[in-house]
Amino acid sequence: MIPDKAWPNAHRRKSRRHFLKTAAGLASTLAVPQIVPRSVFGGAAPSQRIHVGLIGCGHQSQRIVPAFLVHDDVQVLAVCDVNRSGLGYYYPDQVLGRETARRWVDEHYAQRTGAGQVKPCAAYVDFRELLARPDLDAVAIVVPDHWHALIAIAALRAGKDVYCEKPLALTIEEGQQMIKAVREHRRIFQTGAQFRSSPAVRRACELVRNGRLGEVRLVRTWVDANSFPSPGPGWQPQPIPAGFDYDFWLGPAPAAPYHIERCFHRWRYILDYSNGQTANFGCHTNDIAQWALNMDHTTPVEFEDNGSEFLPPGSLFTAASKTAFRARYANGIELLCETGKSSGAKFEGTEGRLEISLGGRLATFPENLQDSVIGPDEIHLPHSNPARRENVRKHIDADHVRNFLDAVRSRQDPIEPVEVGHRTASLCILGNAAQILKRKFTWDPLAERSPDEEVNRLLRRAMREPWTL
Repeated sequence: MIPDKAWPNAHRRKSRRHFLKTAAGLASTLAVPQIVPRSVFGGAAPSQRIHVGLIGCGHQSQRIVPAFLVHDDVQVLAVCDVNRSGLGYYYPDQVLGRETARRWVDEHYAQRTGAGQVKPCAAYVDFRELLARPDLDAVAIVVPDHWHALIAIAALRAGKDVYCEKPLALTIEEGQQMIKAVREHRRIFQTGAQFRSSPAVRRACELVRNGRLGEVRLVRTWVDANSFPSPGPGWQPQPIPAGFDYDFWLGPAPAAPYHIERCFHRWRYILDYSNGQTANFGCHTNDIAQWALNMDHTTPVEFEDNGSEFLPPGSLFTAASKTAFRARYANGIELLCETGKSSGAKFEGTEGRLEISLGGRLATFPENLQDSVIGPDEIHLPHSNPARRENVRKHIDADHVRNFLDAVRSRQDPIEPVEVGHRTASLCILGNAAQILKRKFTWDPLAERSPDEEVNRLLRRAMREPWTL
């Protein structure tokens, strides 16, 4: 259980919060993706920096760490991961974990000029020790999905603002509890659905929102296939590697024998920790659909399986190996989500079609639709970085973080607040439920329940003791 303790030095934290609220808003050349800084290193005085802790130092941290370090009004003070450092991530020769992330941070600040004395980055195994630090203003949560709600709620209760990777939560109940905690503790929360900060995605959504396709009748979204094959029936447990706290990694998930393909990157293909690629890439492509259709605060009202496939019983990977579900919104628009060659979304309307890939390729029929000018009195969606034109992934990550940091200073919601992240995650979770049940069901987005009690039983999952929301 996460202890319900009084967090120390509350008066100090309040004072620093007050400063950040009123302060003016403002890459690494390491073994992580490079990002060109927006200004010369050391542009912000130490007293003006937002102090950040990173929880989770695996594959996605290679994007998130530089996306924070590039901003000169940020100081990363601490990292946390249950793995000290080791192999087994996306690329076979990668060594990732808390010690690797700490080295990235320390080497980055060692190369800065005019930044003054910088304390070495601290590294923790237990996220609760990191959250107990009164000098942290915000945390970035980059851990497997089954940990999102527990860590985020603990961070919010500790008075931290939160940047949390998508999907928002593993279950709909967890998402509801995260919303409650954000609003109760009056914190800033950014869902890490980075493509909300993509210039190409915003342009596509503005075209749809402003009626350039006429009446939209069908949306198709695609998710990537699994990146790795599953150990089949009869797979055998393996020794737990040194420096890896496997029981802590499992946390609230059921006890299970260790296998390298269960952890690190491949956990996303196992239902105990994730909703598969349906929610992994689906929380990008279905998020585009939600944004373009102005459905950020609702979900479809009907879901059904549309030919999804699962691996044979006994395989280590238990999430759908082929995503395929259909959903219908209350206004009649249909959404088809399927595994494709690459991730993206396609909108089909009475006067045209539009397709946008996560890589930024925008295509329309007729072709001249994409040249349409959005007038001053039409709908203009928010920009994370109004000056950004190119659709480069590392810039998208940095701009999404920048939007979060600006929200930390202004105390206004960022581009994908917790409620919006919850609705997109819910769409994917419900699509996954339809695939598991292999049938159609209806859904009430307002009550967030179904008339089908078998569906409602999938809205929450028991947590392994002593962990609880």
